[in-house]
Amino acid sequence: MSQSYSIHELASITKASLHGKIFDDQRFSWLLTDSRKISFARSAVFFALKTHKNDGHKYIGGLLEKGVSCFVVSRLPSNKSFLAKATFLLTTDTLNALQMLAAAHRSRFRYPVLGITGSNGKTIVKEWLAQLLSPTLNVVKSPRSFNSQTGVPLSVWNMDFSNELGIFEAGISQPGEMARLEKIIRPDTGIFTNIGPAHDEGFSDLEQKIEQKLRLFENSEMLIYSSENSILDDKILEWSKSHPRVSLRSWGNRITDTIRVNKKDSERADLLQIFYLDRRYDFQIPFTDKASVENLIHCLAFILINNLYEPGLPARVMKLEPVAMRMEMKQGINNCLLINDAYNADIYALGIALDFLASSSGKLKKMLIISDILQSGLPAEELYSTVAALLKEKNIDVLVGIGTDISKFVHTFSFLEAYFYPDTRAFLLNHDLSGFIDLGILLKGARDFGFERIGQKLQLQDHQTVLEIDLDAMVQNLNVFRSLLNPDIRTMAMVKAFGYGSGSHEIAGVLQFHGVDYLAVAFADEGNILRAAGIHMPIVVLNPELHNLDILFRYNLEPEIYSLKLLKRLLHEIQHFSAYHPENPFPIHIKLDTGMHRLGFMESELNELLSLLKNNTSVKVASVFSHLAASDLPEFDDFSMHQIAKFTRLSSIIETTLGYPFLRHIANTAAISRMPQAQFDMVRLGIGLYGVDGSGKMSRQLQNVTTFRSVISQIRVLQAGESVGYNRSVILQQPTKMAVVPVGYADGLDRRLGNGKAFMWVRGQKVPTLGNISMDMCALDITGTDAQEGDEVIIFGKELPVQEMAARLETIPYEIFTSIPPRVKRVYYSE
Repeated sequence: MSQSYSIHELASITKASLHGKIFDDQRFSWLLTDSRKISFARSAVFFALKTHKNDGHKYIGGLLEKGVSCFVVSRLPSNKSFLAKATFLLTTDTLNALQMLAAAHRSRFRYPVLGITGSNGKTIVKEWLAQLLSPTLNVVKSPRSFNSQTGVPLSVWNMDFSNELGIFEAGISQPGEMARLEKIIRPDTGIFTNIGPAHDEGFSDLEQKIEQKLRLFENSEMLIYSSENSILDDKILEWSKSHPRVSLRSWGNRITDTIRVNKKDSERADLLQIFYLDRRYDFQIPFTDKASVENLIHCLAFILINNLYEPGLPARVMKLEPVAMRMEMKQGINNCLLINDAYNADIYALGIALDFLASSSGKLKKMLIISDILQSGLPAEELYSTVAALLKEKNIDVLVGIGTDISKFVHTFSFLEAYFYPDTRAFLLNHDLSGFIDLGILLKGARDFGFERIGQKLQLQDHQTVLEIDLDAMVQNLNVFRSLLNPDIRTMAMVKAFGYGSGSHEIAGVLQFHGVDYLAVAFADEGNILRAAGIHMPIVVLNPELHNLDILFRYNLEPEIYSLKLLKRLLHEIQHFSAYHPENPFPIHIKLDTGMHRLGFMESELNELLSLLKNNTSVKVASVFSHLAASDLPEFDDFSMHQIAKFTRLSSIIETTLGYPFLRHIANTAAISRMPQAQFDMVRLGIGLYGVDGSGKMSRQLQNVTTFRSVISQIRVLQAGESVGYNRSVILQQPTKMAVVPVGYADGLDRRLGNGKAFMWVRGQKVPTLGNISMDMCALDITGTDAQEGDEVIIFGKELPVQEMAARLETIPYEIFTSIPPRVKRVYYSE
């Protein structure tokens, strides 16, 4: 950021009162709302946002230790020593203060600003417009899909006097939100992409949702939209009667449309013909799906109406590619972890991506492969000095700089191992990729540099069948459950069984980054793997085995103790480890059997247990817990209450006898939402992290995390009387369009799901299985669809919840998740 503000300017704009130590000479240029993602702490302002899920005020102490010295708060810290270390701007509403500051910053600039809203396509239209216009205009845009009440001010804050056009997207989920975003963006021109069911739950009906979204354009000069959606067209025409200042520019097939569109098939690709002001423009386009064509026409309409067309535009259109909405994490060559984020090549996006690299790579050395950063608005020396400071702050070990600009600043990066190449081709020809071993690698390149070629070289060859894990959705689910907890209640996350099939250390890294208090694994070997991957937080081993108790001591893993035999063996083994003694006792977790009758101490064993614990000071009880047998079933609530009461009584006896406090926990995922009285000191969160609601109360709030997907390998049309697959289990009764999909029972697809007993999702509809499930493939009946070879197939995910598959198999989602073997590649995503 080249724009900065003094502490007094910040106070004036946000109407806040100043408290604490006042830094009169300090300038602030970075806005911070997430305490885990700090860039340039000395020049950052932290806004302590308070939501129903979290409260930013509780992170002030930790941020002070990391060098942040300016805070916008709605209450002063109770720790008065903080006031001697930092400036506090006290306001009644920190979110409003953030938005006021962004609105004031926006008012400094006079160049055109485009605002984009709609149910779908906002991010695509924004990114494609930037790609099409960037060769001739300096464009500032929203990072990723930053379109919320906090995302929009953070986006607008990136505006700079060097820019020539601003493009910002705005999304809302309930009435009243868009009016606040309009004051920040203040768009001269608007694009309303489309209207659909996204976030319907926040509005009374579709008309209200359109009306609320239109508030973004209350003070705009022009609005571009498609007339092909009749509901949207009617509502916009009605709205325009009360907003005569806003000039409407529609596109479609009507004579009255400003831009008329004609789409024809050609031999090479689809031909898109656009008519504007008595001139025809022909574009060969690289895709055929309706959504992509609609998004492109929005872009071209904006360009033509604003007289931005130039001869090189058709060639740029042909180079448009699908926009990767999220960072993608895959397994790379030679035990490397590869994070592909060629989505945004700017300073702000770089900081976000480096934080993701840090949270994901554990003990691996961290490498950044980055191209020239184009159109930053900063002088090159200031730009790459800023990049260097960020890499030093984020502890990056190795840098590969690709481009003629970054290569001029070798001396700026002399503090780390660095290599420089003029272009991607030179890197691939001259750098020995076999030396990339045990690295966490972040790819961060502008599209012109073709970093996809590097990604292809560095990632392991993909199997077409993958299990995708949406890490942002997992964090969202974590925060949903956290919002149900009383203050100071801790959280233990279950990552046993390969993280419910999603990958153990990858999931553990994210949970550690987001402040979970404990992790729990089934066996010590799982804990050992997490430690090797750089997980340093407390880990509980739920099923410690007598033959390898030494692993617990060596890797600081805390065992569940459920029997006298196990405790005695542990006490014997601990004598060989001098690190644990009365001054540094080994933490253990005592399990009580209150009715589950699986593992745990019975009440009759309590006296002997307490005698052993009191007479052996080399161990200390870190927690006492139990397991509810039926917390998800209302018909057994009386039994659950009996378990809770028994647990309360027995754990109190243990605490009184031992004479020191410990954590108590009994609530699992279902109990968190159904039984607030079971929270005690900590809760255990398992399947709920993955968006599966066992209680029936949380399904609307939880997001899908795992998507099991594949592709169509081959399509055939078979005739009546023919059979499909082994054993001729199905004889076709009519001509059938069949698709072969490379997923079988060796990939975790149960054989019982063949012969129409399950469905998959193809081209927006459910299609049944056909014939028996084979080891490595299955067949689908896609009759009546326009599916093509290479099309995506969803086995389960948002469109087909895993619960449906579990119900057909008369099992539970746990079994489905954990049945997917490691040969199915896990791909991790994050925005």
